[in-house]
Amino acid sequence: MTALQKVEAPETAVANYSASLIDVIARAASDPAVDIDKMERLIALQQQVSAREAELAFNQAMNAAQAEMRPISANASNPQTKSRYATFDKLDRALRPIYTAHGFSLSFDEGDSPKPEHVRVLCYVAHTAGHTRTYHRDMPADGKGAKGGDVMTKTHAAGAAGSYGARYLLKGIWNVAVGAEDDDGNLGPRREAPKTIGEKDIDDIETIMTSNNIPIADLLKVAKVADVAEIRADRLTSVKNWIDRQVKARGIQ
Repeated sequence: MTALQKVEAPETAVANYSASLIDVIARAASDPAVDIDKMERLIALQQQVSAREAELAFNQAMNAAQAEMRPISANASNPQTKSRYATFDKLDRALRPIYTAHGFSLSFDEGDSPKPEHVRVLCYVAHTAGHTRTYHRDMPADGKGAKGGDVMTKTHAAGAAGSYGARYLLKGIWNVAVGAEDDDGNLGPRREAPKTIGEKDIDDIETIMTSNNIPIADLLKVAKVADVAEIRADRLTSVKNWIDRQVKARGIQ
């Protein structure tokens, strides 16, 4: 091969081969002498090539989407691990406009986990070219707290596991980093932000409100926040009392 010869990119080579194969199938279909078995093998081969084309387009779009994504600042705290994290809502607001612009869509589901008392959270990442990739995460759903005691019902635990799993998957699929919350841009000492409720409290609140058909927007209005994760820790008791009143008002025990 000389220096002037060009090497086809993999996606170009596959596309050219696919086009040639379609021509072969078209000619074979018009030839009455071609037997059915050969025709079926040609069609199966074309399907494999088409699937490869779709996967290449998926990978290219994944690369382009991730190139546009930036680290996301944390907006909530986990008091048990003394760490900061980004809520699902914040991740979704930052990532959805980018990945949909590149032809991706996400859908979540649950499957059987090989681990006892776990929920397998599934995420199907589909691309407009026709390729779909499945990601999963096995989350504990035994209702136990950090110290091993029962802290929630099995139903509640399954709901919390789904919420945790979806957030972990959303972050992992796009390989985004979550960093510390940005301050006001000053170079001086950071001001300590008011302590917010932890991850478990966020999931508890969202699960209870969803299962009882209480609009999240009503709570946000009462708590004067834009997101559940922004509820201050010193207001947690009053928020829970408000939720209890809403549940009782709906006649749900």
